[in-house]
Amino acid sequence: MKIATFNINNVNKRLPNLLAWLRTAKPQVACLQELKSTDATFPVAALRSAGYQAVWRGEKSWNGVTILGRGVEPVLTRSELPGDPGDSQSRYIEAAVNGVLIGCLYAPNGNPQPGPKFDYKLAWLERLIRHAATLRKAGVPAVLIGDYNIVPTPHDIYPTKSYDKDALLQPQSRAAFVRLIKQGWTDAIRALHPNERIYTFWDYMRNRWPRDAGLRIDHILLSPDLATRLKASGVDRSVRGKPSASDHAPVWVELGPVKTPRAARSTRGIAKTAGKKRGTASRSIARKRPPLLVIDGDSFAHRAYHALPKTILRPDGKQAGAILGFANMLLRFYQAEAPRAVLVAWDTLNAPTYRNKLFPAYQSGRKFDAALIEQLDALPQFVASFGFANAKAPGFEADDFLAAAVAREEKRKGTVLVASGDRDTFQLASPMNTILYPVRAGEMARIGSAEVRERYGVEPHQVPDFIALRGDPSDKLPGAPGLGAEGAASLLRKYGTLDNVLAAGRYSGHAEKLRMFRAIATMNPKAPLPMLRDQTPTWEKAAALAKTWGLNQLARRLEKLGRAQ
Repeated sequence: MKIATFNINNVNKRLPNLLAWLRTAKPQVACLQELKSTDATFPVAALRSAGYQAVWRGEKSWNGVTILGRGVEPVLTRSELPGDPGDSQSRYIEAAVNGVLIGCLYAPNGNPQPGPKFDYKLAWLERLIRHAATLRKAGVPAVLIGDYNIVPTPHDIYPTKSYDKDALLQPQSRAAFVRLIKQGWTDAIRALHPNERIYTFWDYMRNRWPRDAGLRIDHILLSPDLATRLKASGVDRSVRGKPSASDHAPVWVELGPVKTPRAARSTRGIAKTAGKKRGTASRSIARKRPPLLVIDGDSFAHRAYHALPKTILRPDGKQAGAILGFANMLLRFYQAEAPRAVLVAWDTLNAPTYRNKLFPAYQSGRKFDAALIEQLDALPQFVASFGFANAKAPGFEADDFLAAAVAREEKRKGTVLVASGDRDTFQLASPMNTILYPVRAGEMARIGSAEVRERYGVEPHQVPDFIALRGDPSDKLPGAPGLGAEGAASLLRKYGTLDNVLAAGRYSGHAEKLRMFRAIATMNPKAPLPMLRDQTPTWEKAAALAKTWGLNQLARRLEKLGRAQ
């Protein structure tokens, strides 16, 4: 993943330079500062033609910030730096892109100093430090990127005394930068180039570019989890030498892939080859009839809650991160899969199921934040506003509704896409049904029968028996003593079913418990479902509800879908 920052110094005036750099550099994320453009005159159409979606906050004459995503729309999470409601300057914007939270900033210059402009700079930096601490506490993968208007050390400026009284070099400015770093952020340029003189800005005055009289004031700070993925960083100096150039050059980092367990890496390989392994007949059927999309609502709401910062709030002060993340996931699924209908299935957290009665330790010890529970209660209303269906009832889990929907659709010879982060759903895979399983930020593995065999070494219908024998730590199911995944798969390949394993005298002393574990792992296809007729999304209703919750960027996106429908 390549992430870059570029103080463009008037986006419309230097649009050809910007587009040329984007074509050459191809960053997945590009943050721009000093747009000098109002919201209305921001060149969104030209950037879209270049393959970039954008969120932005403009300002006439000065300031202005934007985040660009190549082939993906950034999910706006914040359009101002918190801490001063009266600050109207457009200097900060924040969005999630491919699982990374991007904070794009244009810090105040602060000159002349001392004086009110320098005081504003220091107060702004204090707000940034507080917000950065909040992001670190939330534990999300995050980047604080942009024009900091701080030269951190004497090594970051050409040998000169002409800047000694400049606000960019003052001890207070440098101390603020150091305090940021001490929170655990990594300066991506210095991490890989500790001793080089690297500059990102050359003033137009006094022939500074030709004589390389530069300063390093554009920085990329990485949270610890992203710092471990840092592969390369640098400055595209040549861009500064182009005609009509900005006085800054782009700064960039390249991040390696998320470090995942072997099983997840295997699944990513499965996703790439899944289409080749499915039969032609199955693909033909899928083309003729749009699929039914069924979604494990709790699974993706939990992911959204933990992926986005807790600072995304509704007007009443309640959190909205899980709602926003879930809504954007829902839109991605709908636009990518074009289903005939959507069903979102939910757990009922305050009502036990037969699984809890069979085995009191089942899923014991799970605790959810009150803010997450409140958003889980609100999300079905949001789903309904889209014109989609919900399924929720005491005594049933989301998994049960997924199984019931698959069973009903199979009777009408339709195809189903089951979106869930729970591997128990692999028992629903078939030539007609595909599991959409998240394996990393922004990527879904498509799991069919062949992929279940490759992953577990058993057939989909054997998955409940496999779970019973292997166990499932996340659900507190212990499985057969000392067996494990490979042993469970080997027994099922030899004997076919758990009952046959027990009949052969294997683990017969644990027969009652193993059968109970299988019952717990088996999804209930008799869960009550609403009607699942073909649906026409009601984007306008969803947009209206998003507005009442203060999710204005999402509302505009939904309104656009409504106009295009």
